[in-house]
Amino acid sequence: MRALVVYESLWGNTESIARAVARQLEQRMTVVITDSEGAPASIDGIDLLVVGAPTHAFSMSRPATRADAVERHGAPRTVTRGIREWLAALPRMSSAVPAATFDTRADSPRLPGSAARAARHRLRALRFDVSDGAVSFWVDGYAGPLIDGELERAAEWAAALVASAERSARVTRS
Repeated sequence: MRALVVYESLWGNTESIARAVARQLEQRMTVVITDSEGAPASIDGIDLLVVGAPTHAFSMSRPATRADAVERHGAPRTVTRGIREWLAALPRMSSAVPAATFDTRADSPRLPGSAARAARHRLRALRFDVSDGAVSFWVDGYAGPLIDGELERAAEWAAALVASAERSARVTRS
């Protein structure tokens, strides 16, 4: 089985979660991990897609929110093609490939909205199987670091994704 993990990260928190997820998936699958700018235009041959992004302004980031993160909040990275743009360019699926989404969000204050839920909604519209839901991982303040235990929680979540993808593959083959 093959998995693709695509993430967007400005401070490195979302990337850290993506890498923890990929490490866990690699125990049972072949994994390609990439940022949104290097993500492929097609996911042919992928058995599991995992998408991660930071929550900006209650959803997936936009060019304006990414620019604000760099200019006003000192984000060390600039991203030109985020998860929002990558998902917008993906073709509609002919069969339901399992997909899961996650985001990183400020632990305090806990505001409404979620990049993971917005990405999950977009993937559902593209006919992905998003039954594994959307998960949030918490960072301290706007820039992080990750709250203690979040990398371990990401690994546990990824283990559950592997089990779900394997069940899905068995059902598809039978």
